[in-house]
Amino acid sequence: METLMLALLMLAAVLLSSVIDQLVPKISSPLIQIGLGLLIALFASSQINITLDPDLFLVMFIAPLLYDEAKNVDKGALWKNRRPVLSLAIGLVVVTALIIGFAVEWLEPSISLFAAFALGAALGPTDAVAVASLSKDTDIAPRNKSILEGESLINDASGIVAFQFAIAAATTGTFSLLNASLDFVVSFFGGIIIGVALGYFGNFLVRRVRSWGLENTTFHVLFEVFTPFIVYLVANALGTSGIIAVVAAGLVNVISPRTIGPSISRMNIVSSSVWRVLSFALNGIVFVFLGTQLPKAMRSTWDDVSIDNGMLIGYVLLLTLIYVVVRFVWLFAMERVHGRKEPADRKPGWRADLHSALVMALAGPKGTITLAVVLTIPLYYLDPAKGMVAFPQRELIIFLACGVIVVTLLLATFVVPLLAPKKPLTDEDARCDETQVSLEILRSVIEELAARQTIENRAATQTVIHSYNQRIARIKGSNDIVDEPNTELRLRALEWEQDYVLKLIESEEVYPIVGYQYLSRLAHIENLLKHHAGRWSLQNAYLRLRALARTGWHRLLSGLPGVSPTERTQAIRALQISGSEHVIEKLQAMLTSPECDEPAEDVSALVMEYQRTITLLRNANPSITAFTNTADKAVDIERLGLRLELEQIQTRYEDGQLCRSSAKRLRENVYLMQVDLEDNV
Repeated sequence: METLMLALLMLAAVLLSSVIDQLVPKISSPLIQIGLGLLIALFASSQINITLDPDLFLVMFIAPLLYDEAKNVDKGALWKNRRPVLSLAIGLVVVTALIIGFAVEWLEPSISLFAAFALGAALGPTDAVAVASLSKDTDIAPRNKSILEGESLINDASGIVAFQFAIAAATTGTFSLLNASLDFVVSFFGGIIIGVALGYFGNFLVRRVRSWGLENTTFHVLFEVFTPFIVYLVANALGTSGIIAVVAAGLVNVISPRTIGPSISRMNIVSSSVWRVLSFALNGIVFVFLGTQLPKAMRSTWDDVSIDNGMLIGYVLLLTLIYVVVRFVWLFAMERVHGRKEPADRKPGWRADLHSALVMALAGPKGTITLAVVLTIPLYYLDPAKGMVAFPQRELIIFLACGVIVVTLLLATFVVPLLAPKKPLTDEDARCDETQVSLEILRSVIEELAARQTIENRAATQTVIHSYNQRIARIKGSNDIVDEPNTELRLRALEWEQDYVLKLIESEEVYPIVGYQYLSRLAHIENLLKHHAGRWSLQNAYLRLRALARTGWHRLLSGLPGVSPTERTQAIRALQISGSEHVIEKLQAMLTSPECDEPAEDVSALVMEYQRTITLLRNANPSITAFTNTADKAVDIERLGLRLELEQIQTRYEDGQLCRSSAKRLRENVYLMQVDLEDNV
């Protein structure tokens, strides 16, 4: 019961940190969570003592966090900056482990050399969440930000592998460079192979289940959540690095369906929401846990009379300084090498490289991975000569790691914004920024509503989407944003319809004379869109001649008379309905596709035009009951749209695209619409 209460208390602290982060945006969320953990430890009735099995800690926290980071990383930018990323993620981690290891062993001889190397390896990885949680006022160059994100992903794996080798050497007392190198290669590349193989196998299972018609959103999301745990455990059981395997599976990201459609879009929306909550909760729990363990680690080390307390603080500051200096020198050399490859007119000077290296050196704080790894140091290990013995200076090593984490977080939160300040925006820039973000929010809501659309709620959904299109038009009108008619999209829709009709003609599913007459009409519309209003264009003439030829051939073959005018009119109407439905299906797939670069309001408006055409062709006169049902469904969908809008506002605010005042103003507008909706209902 006490464990459950503590877990709930830590989750409550994570929840509270998300609120405080909005009120105090200048302080990164990891620092807030560490502070809340300290408060929990200070006000607890007894000392909080949590001991987790090292493997359990890695699989429970690190595996899902690394998988989510790898899944969401910009793979194009990662590949483009692969050389600097690998240089930092492998080369710098090894150098940092060696230099800090020798420094720690020199400062405190009671810590064995391999244990000191383990501390250096644990301090190698940078924290992706801590990097992302830098002050929202910080403006880091896109290339540098991409390198920091890629480094924080890859160096987790290399740091953990190096740490495990160092701990093994510290507990066994033996170390062979050749054997360690071979083990590292097998562990590293074996993990990559197993991760990729399991990823593709998972993709095969998903496709097989989908082919049976058994897949649903629950299955998809749960399968994706289970993936990092399964990959880690299998790779670990086969003697390779489970961490490397998880990163490889996340980078491949083959579990997520690559096909396009409303059902797949709904799965991706739910999956994204689940992973956002899961990763925030896991990261938050680890940082709160760090805060709860700081007093314990500090108290036992602080009360140790063999080490002066001032010297302890000096150790932490000196190790932080060594880490920053080593990282700065490495980054400065890397930037100078990169600068030589640039053209003469774009080649940065040494001052620019110096500034860039300093910002990146301080923008690589320690965090979740460092804490999780250092806590896996065993309390006891088996010594062949002495039996079970306590790991020497374990509490001191944890104290030093925690101290470096806190100091690097403080540097990243308060010093980096001073070195890389964001240019102040004018009122006009802020207004334009808010306008563009508002349009993106409304477009995202349209896309999500389209993804959730079903046959039963299609009419109601299109009604709500039409209202969002009108809001987009009003925002554009009030801000003097003039859009040209999206002729290319309409021409593409006509091309889809023409291809569809030609396939029907070739398969003899429609009369050729009917099909080519309708194609002639589509060609005429296409000419009008292209501002060629000529009645006798070459395309028109070609289609008419082809229609006559195919009609004559059809009559000769069948021996039947031609289609009567009445039948032809009805056939053309049916063909137009079928063609319009085909185009609507293509447009809805485009609307729900993440790769679509067309404005959502243009696509949805064209969908509604085709749907109105179908309604007119069918002469559908809805009854009062049908109209009332549609209106009731539209109210529910409008509620959903407003909730989605609030989620989008929050997401844009957390990403730094909206300032606090703009986000507050947009939320208040949505709240007013919610009140107005309920009053009207």
